[in-house]
Amino acid sequence: MKQTCRNSWCKVTFEISEEDLASLDRLSPKIAEKKEPLPPPLLCPDCRIQRRLAQVNQMNLYERTCDLTGAKIISNTHPSVPCKVFRQEDWYSDKWDPFSYGLEVDLGRPFFEQIQKLLDIVPRPSLFTGFEFDENCEYTNNAGKNKNCYLIFDSDENWDCYYCYSINQCHDCVDCFRSRKSQLCYECVDCVQCYGSSFLQDCENCSDSMFLKNCTGCKNCLMCSNLRNKEYHVENKPVSKEAFAQFRAMLASRQALRSGIQRFAKIKLEFPQKYMHGVQNEDVVGDYLVHCKNAYQCYDSEDLWDCRYIYQGFMPLKDCMDVHECGDAERLYECSVCGYGMQEGYFSTLTLTSVHDVFYCHHCHHTKHCFGCVGLNRKEYCILNKQYTKEQYEALVSRIVALMRTHGEWGEFMPVTSSIHAYNETLAQDYFPLTKQQALDRGWRWLDEPDKRAPHTGPRIQVPDSIAETGDEICKSVLTCEISKRPYKIIPQELAFYRRMNVPVPLRSFSQRHADRRALRNPRHLWTRTCMKCSKSIDTSYAPDRPEKVYCEQCYLKEVY
Repeated sequence: MKQTCRNSWCKVTFEISEEDLASLDRLSPKIAEKKEPLPPPLLCPDCRIQRRLAQVNQMNLYERTCDLTGAKIISNTHPSVPCKVFRQEDWYSDKWDPFSYGLEVDLGRPFFEQIQKLLDIVPRPSLFTGFEFDENCEYTNNAGKNKNCYLIFDSDENWDCYYCYSINQCHDCVDCFRSRKSQLCYECVDCVQCYGSSFLQDCENCSDSMFLKNCTGCKNCLMCSNLRNKEYHVENKPVSKEAFAQFRAMLASRQALRSGIQRFAKIKLEFPQKYMHGVQNEDVVGDYLVHCKNAYQCYDSEDLWDCRYIYQGFMPLKDCMDVHECGDAERLYECSVCGYGMQEGYFSTLTLTSVHDVFYCHHCHHTKHCFGCVGLNRKEYCILNKQYTKEQYEALVSRIVALMRTHGEWGEFMPVTSSIHAYNETLAQDYFPLTKQQALDRGWRWLDEPDKRAPHTGPRIQVPDSIAETGDEICKSVLTCEISKRPYKIIPQELAFYRRMNVPVPLRSFSQRHADRRALRNPRHLWTRTCMKCSKSIDTSYAPDRPEKVYCEQCYLKEVY
């Protein structure tokens, strides 16, 4: 069936397929032994994920005061937001009672208004981390089980890593994006099990290399693409060990490095690209998928089974639809940042660990049978943070669902206006960028310079061209991003890493470098086009006007093996 997106600024016509409807039917929950059908979505897939992303601020951190203890804290909630924010250790303690904020259900008002009131008054944790497992990781968010890490986000089980996004089980890595099980890597994007390398993308099991794309099992290679199990290659041609060392030494200065980046951008276009990134998949449509089966319009995920419209599934998901950053879960619909033993979750955000049968819940953990709750831990049969018996809960939830149907709320995620964060603080701005005026015209909040820190003190200096010329005093200086003009600093651990890797100090701030890395990846969107080798029809994240040569899987494998 065809549907027109309800958003006035979108109005795109999108398809709700029979498979979508079948998933909605399977996911429809039972309340008081009665099945409550989930209606077809009113928004297109892009507007649905945009709405979920607008709830999550991962990378903008601020100094503010804990509203419970008065201690100075680092938080992802801007100081101008009037809600209460507690230090994580206090938020997860018994020092406060979330039931004290409970509200009576008013069946004469839209339910979203009542949830919003609760969202406005219940305290929030300062960050979203596994702080009890962290060591020396004060400046991280959406991260856990890390040690000696600084400004890493959406990342777990890392050691001595800085300025990274979505890395896991990495050691001594700086400025990496969605990389796993790697060590001593710099500016690596979508890499697995790489070592001692810089400027790699879509590589696996490569070491002591620089400027590689789509390479596997390579060592001591430079400016190469689509190689398998090669050593001492430059621009896909074999060279002697001595010649390789000479080529590598030439890239020690910033000027030479920039020339290398420009040269590599041209080299990559000489080699074909596979239509999608992924391995060991069956019946999938999307990009960056691993070990998935029957997954449609899914991205940056692994171990999906019977899933649709999934983004960043970080652990196994089964029978889920329209979720972002969820894992170890079954039967989720319209959820964001949920998982770790979660089943039957609907329209919920930041809700983790042994959660079952929850609806419209936020920051709830170890909870069961809860509806419209915020900040609960180890509770069940609660509505708007008030306790009920099982019988009372089921009877009242049935009436709430009926109320929501009359207001067009049932089956819909909370609106962007419910977010505690300004639009341009959230992940939505990364994937659906808007101008300030566009956001305001939609009724969404905007925060000028959301990542601006307190002014740094110290002298401003001219950054040397090579790391050999860079002294320790740079860590006491203020640097200015060559693009955004925002101030940034170099920390001592970072400087030691650059020296070890023999790369110059960057002239761009972390936020700008992160944006540059994100721009290297394809958009989360598919186009139907044909393989440029055999003319087979393919659905690919490479737009038709892109300059790359795009092959289907069979033709690509013939090319590289």
